[in-house]
Amino acid sequence: MVQPRATFCGVYGLVQATVLLAALHSEGEVYTPFADAAWILVTALASVLAHGYAHHMAAQRERGDAVSDLWRGLGVAVRGEWPMAAACLPTVLLLVLAGLGDWPEPVTTATGLGMNTLILFAWGARTALSVGYRRTSALLAGAGDAAIGVLIALANAVLK
Repeated sequence: MVQPRATFCGVYGLVQATVLLAALHSEGEVYTPFADAAWILVTALASVLAHGYAHHMAAQRERGDAVSDLWRGLGVAVRGEWPMAAACLPTVLLLVLAGLGDWPEPVTTATGLGMNTLILFAWGARTALSVGYRRTSALLAGAGDAAIGVLIALANAVLK
């Protein structure tokens, strides 16, 4: 069964990588796929730290933990956010390959948006199946996740 925290972090990280891929697409400017990959990684890691810190501090306040538990608990909370960083890796890998292969930016961006939309679909459907949804309902859940990717691609087309 898929853990709810992993699902949240994974979908969040993948959506974040998809939005960044679209936003970093720069018509008429020098294409820098390695720098784009680095920015996506930096953003993912910053999000992991911020989410872990926020969740830990909120939970510590509720539990009334001692200050001595701060660092241990913070480490545990940050480690729990790892799917957010892992979810950006397909996009980062695509950008590294684009840099190595000298792929054009429009093709790379379109490929990344499509790839991430398919991953969102698969993640949504798999999660739904793992918690007991029937196949048709799971496919609809996957389609709902994929709709986020489609909306990002549409926003990219409209805003560029």
